[in-house]
Amino acid sequence: MSKNLLALITSDLKAAKMRDPAARNLFEIIFTYSGFHAIFFYRFCHILWKLRLKFIARFISNIGRIISSVEIHPAAKIGEGLFIDHGSGLVVGETCRIGKNVTLYQHTTLGGISPAINSRSQRNVKRHPTIGDNVIIGSGAQVLGPVYVGNNARIGANAVVLSNVPDNMTYVGIPARKLDSISKSKNFNPYGIGDGKIDDPNKKSIHALFKEIHELSEKIEKMQSIKKKNDNNYKKFNRRKRNIKAKS
Repeated sequence: MSKNLLALITSDLKAAKMRDPAARNLFEIIFTYSGFHAIFFYRFCHILWKLRLKFIARFISNIGRIISSVEIHPAAKIGEGLFIDHGSGLVVGETCRIGKNVTLYQHTTLGGISPAINSRSQRNVKRHPTIGDNVIIGSGAQVLGPVYVGNNARIGANAVVLSNVPDNMTYVGIPARKLDSISKSKNFNPYGIGDGKIDDPNKKSIHALFKEIHELSEKIEKMQSIKKKNDNNYKKFNRRKRNIKAKS
């Protein structure tokens, strides 16, 4: 192992120890954390990939996928301090770029939009996300296409990100939409959630429809009340008319 590789692995160990409250010591992380195992295999396979030993890199990477249930392409570029919590089902694509001190949760996908369509035209083309520094991506989130997720950004659980995410913002929902609040890099929200109010155009439209329906209901009730009153007045008028005729 190179000194640089050892430094990267050490940074990954420290990241797991610092960000996971269940991690009691480095020994436990080394032997029991599948997320760390996946990163370890990736770090080694990435060196092989850069040495143009691509088949060997993919072969060993596949062994790592079987062991850890995490699939990271050896060609992906990942900075120091990556922490994969739980990890099962996580996928990182070939042209993905991940910055420093990033946290990824289980079932996250950093993938392409349409890998099965016109595959030949997509080879050697940037088709996976670029993740900035200090980003947290919640469980089940899908970040698809060559989008950029800014520094200190938060992606909520099960969100589907199809466009760029600015720095310091939290995005949630399908498709992902920003929260009114701004993420702070010092705050660690494990599943990418925030305290802000969702700026959701669909929610606004539904509320507007409910408001309009309520106003129409009130108008209908008012019209029915007026009609009922008029009907009663008409009946009273007819009774008086009949009484006058009977007296005459």
